[in-house]
Amino acid sequence: MVELRGLTIDYVLPRRLFGSRSQIRSVPALAPFTARFERGKISALIGPSGCGKTSLIHAAAGLIKPSAGEIFIDGKARQGIRENTGVIFQHFGLLPWKTVEANAELPLKIRKVKKSERAERSKKLLEEFGLAEFRRLYPGKLSGGMKQRLAIARALISRPDLLLMDEPFSSLDALSREEAQDFLLSIQKSRGLTIILITHSIEEAVYLSDTVYVLTGKNPGRLTARVDMPRAGRDDSRFPELAGRLRNLLGV
Repeated sequence: MVELRGLTIDYVLPRRLFGSRSQIRSVPALAPFTARFERGKISALIGPSGCGKTSLIHAAAGLIKPSAGEIFIDGKARQGIRENTGVIFQHFGLLPWKTVEANAELPLKIRKVKKSERAERSKKLLEEFGLAEFRRLYPGKLSGGMKQRLAIARALISRPDLLLMDEPFSSLDALSREEAQDFLLSIQKSRGLTIILITHSIEEAVYLSDTVYVLTGKNPGRLTARVDMPRAGRDDSRFPELAGRLRNLLGV
């Protein structure tokens, strides 16, 4: 569904950081990256901090412009922000001054969807995600797991077929994280979503993913390996072996 061809990302640093007479400088974030992400599958990106994972997700979402390379979705070159793409940021990205209901409806409000339709769609999602009785509360009153479900609800309210997730479970405790992982798998299966997921957890990548892309290095990060996964359960006898393989590729 998503194809990246020679995607390169550099960040230009402001001239004022080095003096007005200095040349413009840039920091490479991602070396040429080529990969294909299959429809209806979960793909994980793992690698050390600074290897360009978040930059890659932001470029795929249309939030930043790559320095070089091409992004194709459904065989078409992506132009700007694609409407049928949902994004979930690290630490949820919820607006603390808006209620649960208002946070869920935000993507539709930005697109000027009628209030009645916004209310109907958010009501169904909040009921499905077990958040309906909390719709008048603000995010600060929610548990970590509830915030995560709200972030997913907000991303899904536009009915996307592609979901981009940047370390969506990193701030959850171990038990809440496992519950959130299982919830994501159920959502992915019921909706046939294509998901590209950033994680620092090797075990999470093994449990959730059909394919894992391993990045190494820093400034720029580089694609080192692509590993197909059998979707091993937590109690699967293959789980330690699969996790060990990823650790070896990462050198940890």
